[in-house]
Amino acid sequence: MLLSPPFVFAALISTALAALFNLWQGGSVRDLALYLVAAWLGFALGELLGSWIGLDLFMIGQVHMAEAALMCGLLLFLARWLKT
Repeated sequence: MLLSPPFVFAALISTALAALFNLWQGGSVRDLALYLVAAWLGFALGELLGSWIGLDLFMIGQVHMAEAALMCGLLLFLARWLKT
């Protein structure tokens, strides 16, 4: 079974954002796992929000990058705040 290219692209971008956030925060592997879940959830919520509202600010293919990256960042900071 093949995965759709937008799903793979979104997974790669959200994983990269979580890894960069963990590197910036100097986190451990345990923190990286938390940030991965937060980034995936945030990116998915941002994507849903972008398609629900109908904003096409910055799209790459079918992925609403601006909305998804913004929501991903918000959930990453929320996860860091709740972790402490």
